[in-house]
Amino acid sequence: MGRIKQLLPLGNKPVISHCLDTLIASEISDIVVVLGRHGVKILRLLGPLPNQVKIAYNNIHGSEMAESVRIGLGVLNPSSSGVLVCLSDHPMVSHETIKTLIGIHKEDSDKILIPLYRGARGHPTLFPSLLIREVLTGHTLREITSRHQEKARYLEVQDEGVILDLDTVEDYKKLSEKIVID
Repeated sequence: MGRIKQLLPLGNKPVISHCLDTLIASEISDIVVVLGRHGVKILRLLGPLPNQVKIAYNNIHGSEMAESVRIGLGVLNPSSSGVLVCLSDHPMVSHETIKTLIGIHKEDSDKILIPLYRGARGHPTLFPSLLIREVLTGHTLREITSRHQEKARYLEVQDEGVILDLDTVEDYKKLSEKIVID
């Protein structure tokens, strides 16, 4: 997009604040935010963070998401039973959806939980800790899901936010219009 997506204004706050506020509202006790090359600017904008939020840095420019997950796992509480991989370019995911994923994880903790909206695969994905650790051996999240298809559980949710992302200027314009309406 030619701009720092996390800092784009969406409604009355930046995109990354929507994501972080949703995670905090979901009562997650261990949140790791992995920041890239614009991390200092983003962190300055976020200001003071609650105690459950930890910051990690991925200084490898152009790396894949799996690298950020590897870095985040190094900061995450090792006793966590699962890891919810949230993308900052999906700022409209509701805290209800996050709570639903966490609730199902508590009942079915060995499954990879993937939300769907009207049949379309979305984000965030909740991985069992044991499986997400395969990222440490060089696997991507897509490879992990593919290798363990029998563990994938798709959940239809009533949250369009799971499929709304910010990849283009047009996407940003659509989301900006939605946040005013919603």
